[in-house]
Amino acid sequence: MKFLRLIFAVVSLSALAFAQSAAPGDAQKAFTQLKNLAGTWTGAVTVTPPQPDWDNKPVWLTMRVTSRGNALVHEMKEPGTPDDTSKDDPITMLYVDGGHVLLTHYCDAGNRPRMAGTLSADGKKVEFEFLDIAGSTEYGHMHHSVFTFVDADHHNEDWTFMHGDKPIHAHMELHRAKAGSAGTGN
Repeated sequence: MKFLRLIFAVVSLSALAFAQSAAPGDAQKAFTQLKNLAGTWTGAVTVTPPQPDWDNKPVWLTMRVTSRGNALVHEMKEPGTPDDTSKDDPITMLYVDGGHVLLTHYCDAGNRPRMAGTLSADGKKVEFEFLDIAGSTEYGHMHHSVFTFVDADHHNEDWTFMHGDKPIHAHMELHRAKAGSAGTGN
């Protein structure tokens, strides 16, 4: 009898695993939502506490699906900055790894924090929590991020940077840039 219970349990778990792998999980749903943001976005940054170098400054974001649909590249820059190494453009890669949507932020502070995302119950938000970091935290590090989907042409991003034990929060209300806008301001 114990043997039959074991066989039933194995068959039941196998069927459950197959059903879960056949249906897209929350990680894939979240990643699909994020990939819908591909394009060029513009808006202004509000920083708390206020930071003279960033607060209320315009920002351009580009997001591009790459690697045969397996990754999303997120690049942020100030309008008018040259496409060279004299200005830092933080790059963030978003991707699915197993059952998790992950974010790796290639920070201008010289490190690479990773965060794991969770899709909200209503499907309108992906919130990323800090997992780990590669590189020095001497100049601080990105620690938390939230992408909020408003509609096809609007989304918000919230990023929390930790400078020691002091959080700096950046909020961006972004709208899709019109066709033909380069984003460089040149």
